[in-house]
Amino acid sequence: MNLRSVRDIIPQTKVILRLDLDLPFDDTNRISDNSRLLKSLPTIQLLLEKNCQILIIGHRGRPQGIDENLTLRPVYLELMTLLEPTGENLVSNIFLPELNLEQIDQAFVNNQIVFLENLRFWPGEEANDPQFLAPLNQICQAYVNDAFAVAHRAHASITLWQHLPAFYGLSFVDEVEHLQKLVDSPASPLTLLLGGAKEDKLKHLTELTGVCDRILIGGKLPHFVSLSHPKITIATLVPEGLDIDAETIAKFTELINSSKTIIWAGAIGFYEDPNFQNGTEKIAQAIAATNAYKVIAGGDTAASVEKLNLKDKFDFICSGGGVLLEFLVNQHLPAWSNN
Repeated sequence: MNLRSVRDIIPQTKVILRLDLDLPFDDTNRISDNSRLLKSLPTIQLLLEKNCQILIIGHRGRPQGIDENLTLRPVYLELMTLLEPTGENLVSNIFLPELNLEQIDQAFVNNQIVFLENLRFWPGEEANDPQFLAPLNQICQAYVNDAFAVAHRAHASITLWQHLPAFYGLSFVDEVEHLQKLVDSPASPLTLLLGGAKEDKLKHLTELTGVCDRILIGGKLPHFVSLSHPKITIATLVPEGLDIDAETIAKFTELINSSKTIIWAGAIGFYEDPNFQNGTEKIAQAIAATNAYKVIAGGDTAASVEKLNLKDKFDFICSGGGVLLEFLVNQHLPAWSNN
């Protein structure tokens, strides 16, 4: 996959920068993990060094219209703190709550970074309406995508490569290169472990049986699986339905121990509750102990491994589970052209 890197952007270009801004928040509405911002810092700093003006866009959550509980303002403040931790020599910046061409144009007169409100507040984003972000094309000269976690979404902010010269962020290119190895030459047996609560992880289950040697299914997903296949092992859950049982832990561990490549997307149980952490902990420890090439996909999976202090035992952490599965099956995503 040959993606044009952000390194190739001409200095002093006005750039639309699509970031992965959908950060997890805790019960007190504070950011609990800023790693998605940290991954994009090198791309932002490179653009700043090139004296580019940057219009940052992205989304948070799944709002139904404008929802102040899902504003991107705290994410904007966090990013500015990361860029200038001492508070000195601040990059001139502004947060804009409206997608207004005149306001954006005026904001660029005095600011190097302009940060837009949650794009999903407007229906044009998820509808992939080409007119929704068309005004931005009049202001900016290039588009940079550094939001790999949503590269499988055919949304307006992801398909802007169709309307402007397109480049890809350093983190984005790095993720594609790592996942390409999983497609081109994975060591066999390749075991895919699917968990979490999102049923859409099963969307490509039939196709994944052609890519993987084994597929282990835990989390909430056993409730939704209807496909019977010799490569698929479905967990038996504890009576409450919120974790896998001891027999499944033993079975999964045996298959993990004989694997050469392991991809893990989604916690094995309801990890947030101490009563249902056992499955995730035991499986995480089993995977970490192997000599296989080990990839984690998705924020929740990464968070559980971080909590267990096992993060350094894994070879690569992919931004999202959905995008990884889509890439494994199709080797193509809406975030780039077929060319």
